[in-house]
Amino acid sequence: MKIRPHRRHPGGSIAASRRANNQVYKTPSMKITEILAPEMVLPDLERDTKDQVLKELAQGFHSRYPTIELDELAAVLSERERLGSTAIGDGIAIPHGKLRGVSKIIGAFSRHRAGVDFDSLDGSPTHIFFVLVAPEDSASLHLKALARVSRLLKDEGFRSRLMSAADPAEIYRLIKEEDSKY
Repeated sequence: MKIRPHRRHPGGSIAASRRANNQVYKTPSMKITEILAPEMVLPDLERDTKDQVLKELAQGFHSRYPTIELDELAAVLSERERLGSTAIGDGIAIPHGKLRGVSKIIGAFSRHRAGVDFDSLDGSPTHIFFVLVAPEDSASLHLKALARVSRLLKDEGFRSRLMSAADPAEIYRLIKEEDSKY
């Protein structure tokens, strides 16, 4: 077995060469605006139980994307919840699932002012919902989208601004501004 020495970037150190190579091969990060359309910022949720909220969220997808079967999406989201709650604490839930016939990852944002018992990891009511629906064959993009949403919602001040926003247009603007920071 022949070991090849590391090739240096012309005129630089090995570290400079590695930095240059990382810049060449760095993949662009996913943006929330690639997942979330302005019309998928749904009005405030009205239902009061976990199952009802999942059905209401599925209805929002079906209204915008009629090819998505309402009952099928509600079942996929419910099945994922049976595996373990997608409520990650701090009033946030990221329900998600994979669905046949979806060609790219799509999302929806909604909020519940009073909060819903969503079996959160911290036991607190869930107020903010960001739903992700991915194609059946997506693995890495699905995980990247989950990570991106999680990172976006980690700031308490940002979550507070989302909860006090007047309308869907303001919510979308806030999400777009916050997303541009990453």
